[in-house]
Amino acid sequence: MKATDYIWKRTVLAALCLLMAILPAAAQNEADWKALEKPLNFYLANDLGRNGYYDQKPIAELMGRMAETVDIEFVVAAGDIHHFEGVRSVNDPLWMTNYELVYSHPDLMLPWYPILGNHEYRGNTQAVIDYSQVSARWQMPDRYYTKVMEEDGTTLRLVMIDTSPLLDKYRKDTEKYPDAASQDMDRQLQWLDSVLENAKEDWILVVGHHPIYADTDKSESERTDMQKRVDTILRKHGNVDMYLCGHIHNFQHIRKAGCDTDYVVNSSASLSRQNVKPIDGTVFCSGEPGFSLVTVDKHELCLHMIDKNGKVLHTVRRTR
Repeated sequence: MKATDYIWKRTVLAALCLLMAILPAAAQNEADWKALEKPLNFYLANDLGRNGYYDQKPIAELMGRMAETVDIEFVVAAGDIHHFEGVRSVNDPLWMTNYELVYSHPDLMLPWYPILGNHEYRGNTQAVIDYSQVSARWQMPDRYYTKVMEEDGTTLRLVMIDTSPLLDKYRKDTEKYPDAASQDMDRQLQWLDSVLENAKEDWILVVGHHPIYADTDKSESERTDMQKRVDTILRKHGNVDMYLCGHIHNFQHIRKAGCDTDYVVNSSASLSRQNVKPIDGTVFCSGEPGFSLVTVDKHELCLHMIDKNGKVLHTVRRTR
Protein backbone atom coordinates (compact mmCIF):
# COMPACT_ATOMS: atom_id res chain seq x y z
CA MET A 1 0.00 0.00 0.00
CA LYS A 2 1.33 3.41 -0.92
CA ALA A 3 1.99 5.83 1.89
CA THR A 4 -0.44 8.30 0.34
CA ASP A 5 -3.20 5.63 0.21
CA TYR A 6 -2.56 4.71 3.85
CA ILE A 7 -2.76 8.34 4.94
CA TRP A 8 -5.96 8.87 2.93
CA LYS A 9 -7.64 5.77 4.44
CA ARG A 10 -6.61 6.78 7.96
CA THR A 11 -8.02 10.26 7.35
CA VAL A 12 -11.34 8.89 6.08
CA LEU A 13 -11.55 6.46 9.03
CA ALA A 14 -10.89 9.26 11.50
CA ALA A 15 -13.56 11.43 9.86
CA LEU A 16 -16.10 8.59 10.02
CA CYS A 17 -15.33 7.97 13.69
CA LEU A 18 -15.76 11.66 14.41
CA LEU A 19 -19.06 11.72 12.52
CA MET A 20 -20.32 8.67 14.42
CA ALA A 21 -19.41 10.36 17.69
CA ILE A 22 -21.12 13.61 16.76
CA LEU A 23 -24.39 12.25 15.35
CA PRO A 24 -25.65 10.54 18.52
CA ALA A 25 -24.78 13.64 20.54
CA ALA A 26 -26.69 15.85 18.11
CA ALA A 27 -29.66 13.50 18.14
CA GLN A 28 -29.60 13.43 21.93
CA ASN A 29 -29.58 17.23 21.99
CA GLU A 30 -32.63 17.33 19.76
CA ALA A 31 -34.44 14.82 21.95
CA ASP A 32 -33.51 16.78 25.07
CA TRP A 33 -34.70 20.02 23.50
CA LYS A 34 -37.98 18.47 22.35
CA ALA A 35 -38.65 17.27 25.89
CA LEU A 36 -38.61 20.89 27.08
CA GLU A 37 -41.36 22.00 24.70
CA LYS A 38 -44.70 23.25 26.02
CA PRO A 39 -47.70 24.83 24.25
CA LEU A 40 -46.01 28.27 24.34
CA ASN A 41 -42.25 28.59 23.79
CA PHE A 42 -40.02 31.58 23.12
CA TYR A 43 -36.41 32.77 23.32
CA LEU A 44 -34.89 35.45 25.52
CA ALA A 45 -31.74 36.95 23.97
CA ASN A 46 -29.79 40.15 24.59
CA ASP A 47 -26.43 41.89 24.34
CA LEU A 48 -26.13 40.59 20.80
CA GLY A 49 -24.54 43.09 18.48
CA ARG A 50 -20.99 42.07 17.65
CA ASN A 51 -21.27 41.95 13.86
CA GLY A 52 -21.38 38.16 14.05
CA TYR A 53 -18.05 37.89 15.86
CA TYR A 54 -17.10 36.10 19.09
CA ASP A 55 -19.96 33.68 19.87
CA GLN A 56 -22.74 35.65 18.21
CA LYS A 57 -22.97 33.72 14.95
CA PRO A 58 -22.60 30.22 16.47
CA ILE A 59 -25.25 31.03 19.09
CA ALA A 60 -27.57 32.43 16.40
CA GLU A 61 -27.12 29.19 14.42
CA LEU A 62 -27.85 27.18 17.57
CA MET A 63 -31.05 29.16 18.12
CA GLY A 64 -32.09 28.30 14.58
CA ARG A 65 -31.32 24.60 14.99
CA MET A 66 -33.23 24.41 18.26
CA ALA A 67 -36.18 26.15 16.61
CA GLU A 68 -36.28 23.31 14.07
CA THR A 69 -37.16 21.01 16.99
CA VAL A 70 -38.98 23.24 19.49
CA ASP A 71 -41.97 25.27 18.27
CA ILE A 72 -40.70 28.80 19.00
CA GLU A 73 -43.37 31.51 18.80
CA PHE A 74 -41.27 34.66 19.18
CA VAL A 75 -38.03 36.18 20.50
CA VAL A 76 -37.78 38.67 23.36
CA ALA A 77 -34.71 40.86 22.76
CA ALA A 78 -33.77 42.49 26.07
CA GLY A 79 -31.59 45.31 24.78
CA ASP A 80 -28.12 46.02 23.39
CA ILE A 81 -28.84 44.51 20.02
CA HIS A 82 -26.31 47.05 18.73
CA HIS A 83 -22.87 47.59 20.21
CA PHE A 84 -21.33 50.05 20.76
CA GLU A 85 -22.82 53.37 19.69
CA GLY A 86 -26.31 52.22 18.74
CA VAL A 87 -27.59 52.99 15.24
CA ARG A 88 -27.87 56.28 13.39
CA SER A 89 -30.96 55.51 11.33
CA VAL A 90 -33.16 52.67 10.06
CA ASN A 91 -30.69 52.41 7.16
CA ASP A 92 -27.60 52.00 9.33
CA PRO A 93 -25.53 49.02 8.02
CA LEU A 94 -25.45 47.66 11.58
CA TRP A 95 -28.99 46.42 11.06
CA MET A 96 -27.54 43.99 8.55
CA THR A 97 -24.32 42.98 10.33
CA ASN A 98 -25.72 42.83 13.87
CA TYR A 99 -29.14 41.41 13.14
CA GLU A 100 -30.56 40.55 9.72
CA LEU A 101 -27.58 38.59 8.34
CA VAL A 102 -26.85 36.85 11.64
CA TYR A 103 -30.34 35.74 12.70
CA SER A 104 -31.14 34.52 9.21
CA HIS A 105 -32.29 30.96 9.89
CA PRO A 106 -35.79 30.41 8.45
CA ASP A 107 -37.09 29.38 11.88
CA LEU A 108 -35.96 32.71 13.35
CA MET A 109 -38.21 34.63 10.96
CA LEU A 110 -40.54 35.22 13.89
CA PRO A 111 -41.81 38.27 15.75
CA TRP A 112 -38.99 39.86 17.76
CA TYR A 113 -40.12 42.01 20.70
CA PRO A 114 -37.21 44.31 21.62
CA ILE A 115 -36.44 46.92 24.23
CA LEU A 116 -33.69 49.53 24.29
CA GLY A 117 -30.41 48.90 26.07
CA ASN A 118 -27.83 51.43 27.20
CA HIS A 119 -25.89 51.01 23.94
CA GLU A 120 -28.97 51.91 21.88
CA TYR A 121 -29.15 55.07 23.99
CA ARG A 122 -25.75 56.11 22.65
CA GLY A 123 -27.32 56.44 19.22
CA ASN A 124 -30.69 57.23 17.66
CA THR A 125 -33.23 55.50 19.90
CA GLN A 126 -36.18 56.51 17.73
CA ALA A 127 -34.60 54.67 14.79
CA VAL A 128 -34.72 51.44 16.80
CA ILE A 129 -38.48 51.89 17.22
CA ASP A 130 -38.96 53.01 13.61
CA TYR A 131 -37.21 49.88 12.33
CA SER A 132 -40.56 48.19 12.98
CA GLN A 133 -41.71 49.87 9.76
CA VAL A 134 -38.79 48.31 7.86
CA SER A 135 -38.61 44.75 9.17
CA ALA A 136 -41.74 42.61 9.44
CA ARG A 137 -40.29 40.65 12.38
CA TRP A 138 -39.04 43.65 14.40
CA GLN A 139 -42.12 44.57 16.45
CA MET A 140 -41.43 47.47 18.79
CA PRO A 141 -44.43 49.79 19.12
CA ASP A 142 -42.84 52.12 21.68
CA ARG A 143 -40.06 52.52 24.24
CA TYR A 144 -42.13 50.54 26.73
CA TYR A 145 -45.18 48.42 26.03
CA THR A 146 -47.05 45.30 27.08
CA LYS A 147 -48.24 42.25 25.14
CA VAL A 148 -50.47 39.35 26.10
CA MET A 149 -49.88 35.93 24.55
CA GLU A 150 -52.42 33.10 24.69
CA GLU A 151 -51.95 29.47 23.75
CA ASP A 152 -54.16 26.49 24.63
CA GLY A 153 -55.98 28.47 27.28
CA THR A 154 -52.76 29.72 28.92
CA THR A 155 -52.16 33.48 29.12
CA LEU A 156 -48.80 35.20 29.48
CA ARG A 157 -48.24 38.94 29.85
CA LEU A 158 -44.93 40.53 28.81
CA VAL A 159 -44.30 43.94 30.35
CA MET A 160 -41.44 45.52 28.40
CA ILE A 161 -39.81 48.48 30.14
CA ASP A 162 -37.18 51.05 29.15
CA THR A 163 -34.64 51.05 31.97
CA SER A 164 -31.88 53.47 30.88
CA PRO A 165 -34.02 56.59 31.52
CA LEU A 166 -34.81 55.21 34.99
CA LEU A 167 -31.15 55.43 36.06
CA ASP A 168 -29.58 58.68 37.20
CA LYS A 169 -26.24 57.56 35.76
CA TYR A 170 -27.57 57.83 32.20
CA ARG A 171 -29.83 60.81 32.76
CA LYS A 172 -26.86 62.88 33.96
CA ASP A 173 -24.56 61.92 31.07
CA THR A 174 -26.31 63.95 28.39
CA GLU A 175 -23.30 63.82 26.05
CA LYS A 176 -23.05 60.03 25.82
CA TYR A 177 -26.76 59.25 26.35
CA PRO A 178 -28.56 62.27 24.87
CA ASP A 179 -32.05 60.74 24.85
CA ALA A 180 -32.12 59.41 28.41
CA ALA A 181 -32.85 62.62 30.33
CA SER A 182 -35.54 63.68 27.84
CA GLN A 183 -37.74 60.69 28.74
CA ASP A 184 -40.49 61.11 31.32
CA MET A 185 -39.42 58.70 34.06
CA ASP A 186 -42.46 59.27 36.28
CA ARG A 187 -44.84 58.62 33.40
CA GLN A 188 -43.24 55.26 32.67
CA LEU A 189 -43.32 54.22 36.34
CA GLN A 190 -46.98 55.20 36.61
CA TRP A 191 -47.67 53.16 33.49
CA LEU A 192 -45.86 50.14 34.98
CA ASP A 193 -47.84 50.49 38.20
CA SER A 194 -51.12 50.64 36.25
CA VAL A 195 -50.30 47.66 34.02
CA LEU A 196 -49.42 45.44 36.98
CA GLU A 197 -52.46 46.64 38.92
CA ASN A 198 -54.71 45.33 36.14
CA ALA A 199 -52.71 42.27 35.06
CA LYS A 200 -54.72 39.08 35.58
CA GLU A 201 -52.92 36.64 33.28
CA ASP A 202 -51.68 33.22 34.35
CA TRP A 203 -48.06 34.34 34.13
CA ILE A 204 -46.52 37.82 34.24
CA LEU A 205 -42.97 38.62 33.12
CA VAL A 206 -41.39 42.06 33.35
CA VAL A 207 -38.48 42.58 30.94
CA GLY A 208 -35.89 45.34 31.29
CA HIS A 209 -32.29 45.72 30.21
CA HIS A 210 -30.73 46.51 33.61
CA PRO A 211 -30.68 44.16 36.62
CA ILE A 212 -32.39 44.88 39.89
CA TYR A 213 -30.06 42.49 41.73
CA ALA A 214 -26.83 41.07 40.31
CA ASP A 215 -23.16 40.43 40.93
CA THR A 216 -21.35 42.96 38.75
CA ASP A 217 -18.58 45.54 38.83
CA LYS A 218 -20.86 48.07 37.16
CA SER A 219 -21.92 51.12 39.16
CA GLU A 220 -23.92 50.16 42.26
CA SER A 221 -26.21 53.12 41.59
CA GLU A 222 -27.68 51.19 38.63
CA ARG A 223 -29.07 48.54 40.97
CA THR A 224 -30.12 50.91 43.74
CA ASP A 225 -32.03 53.06 41.24
CA MET A 226 -33.75 49.94 39.86
CA GLN A 227 -34.57 48.71 43.36
CA LYS A 228 -36.02 52.07 44.39
CA ARG A 229 -37.97 52.75 41.21
CA VAL A 230 -38.88 49.38 39.67
CA ASP A 231 -38.63 46.76 42.39
CA THR A 232 -40.81 48.84 44.70
CA ILE A 233 -43.61 48.54 42.13
CA LEU A 234 -43.03 44.83 41.50
CA ARG A 235 -43.21 44.06 45.22
CA LYS A 236 -46.24 46.28 45.68
CA HIS A 237 -48.33 44.10 43.37
CA GLY A 238 -46.71 40.75 44.10
CA ASN A 239 -47.92 39.20 40.84
CA VAL A 240 -44.70 39.26 38.79
CA ASP A 241 -43.32 35.76 38.29
CA MET A 242 -39.97 36.81 36.86
CA TYR A 243 -38.02 39.97 36.21
CA LEU A 244 -35.84 39.30 33.15
CA CYS A 245 -32.87 41.39 32.06
CA GLY A 246 -29.42 41.38 30.50
CA HIS A 247 -26.62 43.98 30.60
CA ILE A 248 -24.22 41.97 32.80
CA HIS A 249 -23.24 39.40 30.11
CA ASN A 250 -23.62 36.30 32.29
CA PHE A 251 -26.34 34.09 33.75
CA GLN A 252 -27.69 34.81 37.22
CA HIS A 253 -30.78 33.58 39.08
CA ILE A 254 -31.54 35.40 42.32
CA ARG A 255 -34.37 35.03 44.85
CA LYS A 256 -34.62 37.53 47.67
CA ALA A 257 -36.02 36.66 51.08
CA GLY A 258 -39.61 37.79 51.49
CA CYS A 259 -40.18 38.18 47.75
CA ASP A 260 -41.78 35.65 45.41
CA THR A 261 -40.34 37.08 42.17
CA ASP A 262 -37.46 35.29 40.44
CA TYR A 263 -34.82 37.77 39.26
CA VAL A 264 -33.09 36.46 36.13
CA VAL A 265 -30.06 37.91 34.38
CA ASN A 266 -29.75 36.45 30.89
CA SER A 267 -26.24 36.03 29.49
CA SER A 268 -24.88 37.69 26.36
CA ALA A 269 -25.61 35.86 23.11
CA SER A 270 -22.28 37.05 21.73
CA LEU A 271 -19.56 37.90 24.28
CA SER A 272 -19.91 36.95 27.94
CA ARG A 273 -18.14 38.06 31.10
CA GLN A 274 -16.76 35.00 32.82
CA ASN A 275 -16.20 36.43 36.30
CA VAL A 276 -19.40 36.04 38.30
CA LYS A 277 -19.91 35.00 41.92
CA PRO A 278 -22.89 34.43 44.21
CA ILE A 279 -24.46 37.28 46.14
CA ASP A 280 -27.23 37.31 48.73
CA GLY A 281 -30.08 35.30 47.22
CA THR A 282 -28.14 33.70 44.36
CA VAL A 283 -29.60 30.36 43.29
CA PHE A 284 -27.33 29.93 40.26
CA CYS A 285 -24.73 31.86 38.29
CA SER A 286 -22.51 31.10 35.30
CA GLY A 287 -20.16 33.07 33.09
CA GLU A 288 -21.06 31.12 29.96
CA PRO A 289 -22.51 32.93 26.93
CA GLY A 290 -25.89 31.87 25.60
CA PHE A 291 -29.60 32.59 25.68
CA SER A 292 -32.72 31.32 27.42
CA LEU A 293 -35.62 29.18 26.27
CA VAL A 294 -38.89 29.95 28.07
CA THR A 295 -41.59 27.28 27.99
CA VAL A 296 -45.11 27.82 29.32
CA ASP A 297 -48.29 25.91 30.05
CA LYS A 298 -51.17 26.41 32.47
CA HIS A 299 -49.37 24.85 35.40
CA GLU A 300 -45.67 25.53 34.80
CA LEU A 301 -43.40 28.31 33.55
CA CYS A 302 -39.78 27.33 32.94
CA LEU A 303 -36.82 29.44 31.90
CA HIS A 304 -33.98 27.23 30.68
CA MET A 305 -30.54 28.86 30.54
CA ILE A 306 -28.83 27.48 27.42
CA ASP A 307 -25.08 27.68 26.82
CA LYS A 308 -23.43 28.03 23.42
CA ASN A 309 -23.30 24.24 23.04
CA GLY A 310 -27.04 23.82 23.52
CA LYS A 311 -26.76 22.46 27.06
CA VAL A 312 -29.28 23.47 29.74
CA LEU A 313 -27.18 24.95 32.54
CA HIS A 314 -30.02 25.79 34.92
CA THR A 315 -33.82 25.96 34.94
CA VAL A 316 -35.87 28.60 36.74
CA ARG A 317 -39.17 26.87 37.42
CA ARG A 318 -42.52 28.35 38.52
CA THR A 319 -45.52 26.15 39.22
CA ARG A 320 -49.20 26.69 39.92
